[in-house]
Amino acid sequence: MTETASASPVPAAQAEKVRAALLRYRVLAWITGIWLLLLVAELILAYGFDNKALGFVPIVHGWVYFVYLIMAVDLAIKVRWSVGKTIITAIAGTIPFLSFWVEHIRTKEVKAQFGL
Repeated sequence: MTETASASPVPAAQAEKVRAALLRYRVLAWITGIWLLLLVAELILAYGFDNKALGFVPIVHGWVYFVYLIMAVDLAIKVRWSVGKTIITAIAGTIPFLSFWVEHIRTKEVKAQFGL
């Protein structure tokens, strides 16, 4: 008779910290994605139509992306992602629509890993 290795349950305090970090990451991933789409619109307006109406968007997106990086690294530390996974998650905030897709994938992974 062989025993199957089962993962030990995650302590409630750790699960709650992961849940909070995941929520912060998810919110910032969506906000970053939306501002990135606005940045694309701003670039089209600025370079395609010589219209500077959305000139504030690059600065706001830059700061939002900075906060996104902090939240992604915070989550990565709490769930112990590899450096590669952390870098891919960080880069996702720089490519239109990718932040939404990566957020979905990372959320599924973290929820499955920690039983959230």
